[in-house]
Amino acid sequence: MLRYTLMRLGIFAGSFLALWGLVYVGVLPRGLGDSNLLWVLLLSIVISAPLSFVLLRKERDAMSVQIVEKVDRAKGRLDANRSAEDAA
Repeated sequence: MLRYTLMRLGIFAGSFLALWGLVYVGVLPRGLGDSNLLWVLLLSIVISAPLSFVLLRKERDAMSVQIVEKVDRAKGRLDANRSAEDAA
């Protein structure tokens, strides 16, 4: 789970730096007054979300398999405890 989070933050940081460079060069418009940082942050969020969805599909699937396995083990332990309590 930590790996997925770090990869997602990396995609966000990469898109932030790329957009900041485009604003600095003048390809993208600057925000009004002091809102330039907020403009780049919001645009980075909007761009990095679909990129993460597409690029990190394998990681997300692997993470969901791990979560399902943990939940199944916990359910198994609960069922074992219930049956042990019923037997006693």
